[in-house]
Amino acid sequence: MSDPYSPPHTITPAILSLVAEIAGEVGRIGALSGAAHVPKLRRENRIRSIHASLAIENNTLSLDQVTAVISGKRVLGQPREIQEVKNAFAAYETMTSWKSSAVKDLLAAHRLLMQGLVDDAGKFRSGSVGIAKGNRIVHLAPPASRVSPLMKDLLAWLKRTDAHPLIAGCVFHYELEFIHPFADGNGRIGRLWQTVILSHWNPLFAYLPVETVIRDRQAEYYKVLATCDKAGNSTAFIEFLLSALLTALRDAGNLQPGEQVDEQLSEQVARILKACAKAPRTKAELLESAGLANAYLNYKRHILPLVQSGLLEMTLPDKPNSRLQKYRLTDKARAFLR
Repeated sequence: MSDPYSPPHTITPAILSLVAEIAGEVGRIGALSGAAHVPKLRRENRIRSIHASLAIENNTLSLDQVTAVISGKRVLGQPREIQEVKNAFAAYETMTSWKSSAVKDLLAAHRLLMQGLVDDAGKFRSGSVGIAKGNRIVHLAPPASRVSPLMKDLLAWLKRTDAHPLIAGCVFHYELEFIHPFADGNGRIGRLWQTVILSHWNPLFAYLPVETVIRDRQAEYYKVLATCDKAGNSTAFIEFLLSALLTALRDAGNLQPGEQVDEQLSEQVARILKACAKAPRTKAELLESAGLANAYLNYKRHILPLVQSGLLEMTLPDKPNSRLQKYRLTDKARAFLR
């Protein structure tokens, strides 16, 4: 019996470093409700994701036009481009119900993305496809007869792999683009499915507009795909996409403190704030109230951001490392708890 299929890639020090940085950034943003969990900003981020992903595929509608289409308003534009927006919004809104390793869900996603645009929406291609640059073919995908078994192997790997979801999502994205299983829509389904994979690891990624970073680096995106085709593995693509994810996370985390918390507080943050509603509390007491261990990393992720956002203040601000240090609510925090 042959060994199960495993997509070729190498875990480099750069990849490990990026995974660690991304995990840290996720923790930092998660310490507050964060941009991705505020209803208004969550919707705005989803619209930005859709606009950028379609722009990569040469959709010319502006961000305002995409917003209007999603809001049900009439927009002057090409009917196909308007349909692309409607389809993408339906797909992104449905993705939480999909299982990332299920072929039927992948096909359902493609059907939503491409309905009314192609005749074979939701079906693997039946003919040969290649990617051309000018008059030159830069990528010739595997023959149609190989698509179904290749996708079966790839999805089986995704289901059993113990690779970190950040890495697995990048590998899957590259392999799907290499196989090119659909006659059209491979780029947008690849970006959507990576989001599906990552959102199962952390819901923050369901609303992270990483597509905007890919759009801004579009030339590099296609260049690194070609590099990996020549190398026969996805290592460079993993590094590229992890870098894009880190950039998107940092952009999301760089909102002004008031913007991060002005509509909704996470349950964990609310517990910390309520713990010192009547009297100042120590770091250990605050972390215990949130069910967290008294460790520096938890302090850095869950208490320090509240101080930086003006929700908590130190009782001894001139001696931040004092063993007598405690934390109390600010007037801003009390307003949130009313």
